[in-house]
Amino acid sequence: MWEERFATQEYVFGREPAAFLTDHADLLEPGATALAVADGEGRNSVFMAERDLEVTALEFAPSAIAKARALAAEKGVTVSFRETDVLAHDWAETFNLVVGIFIQFVGPDERARLFDGMRRSVKPGGLILLHGYTPEQIALGTGGPPYAENMYTEDLLRAAFGDWQILECRAYDREISEGRGHCGRSALIDLVARRPETDA
Repeated sequence: MWEERFATQEYVFGREPAAFLTDHADLLEPGATALAVADGEGRNSVFMAERDLEVTALEFAPSAIAKARALAAEKGVTVSFRETDVLAHDWAETFNLVVGIFIQFVGPDERARLFDGMRRSVKPGGLILLHGYTPEQIALGTGGPPYAENMYTEDLLRAAFGDWQILECRAYDREISEGRGHCGRSALIDLVARRPETDA
């Protein structure tokens, strides 16, 4: 499905980073290592590389990776793009920053596995950044899957990351224009959480 969706000249979700990422640009420290999960066509990984982070991007669809590589070349930055299924990824490598933006293609069971892997990939003292939709997005119909169970709530994210220092966890509405894939009034949610220096 994803290969079919991305197999077009158009950047389905646009070429500019998600507003969430630009809103949190102060967290993108030059020289830090970052992992972009299910990165799609590269708009977010390339933006982080432009901020002088050392970026690795995971993506399943070869057509999306091809566009991401073209975008990185155009911007004159380097990103390590890896073709992989994030649900089969080993998550052994660790990063200062792990970023998941609109990765709600998984239901509750797979989400628990995905979140566990992402948590393991954050270095002690590092950050996880998550951005997605709340269930209210279903009625708006301006992006995302049509499955309420795939969406995030503040309670869900606090339960998944409550043993970390939660710096931000908030739901809100915003008008976004991120390609034809995400366009219009949207019910959004952000999480920023820091892994403890030592796990309990």
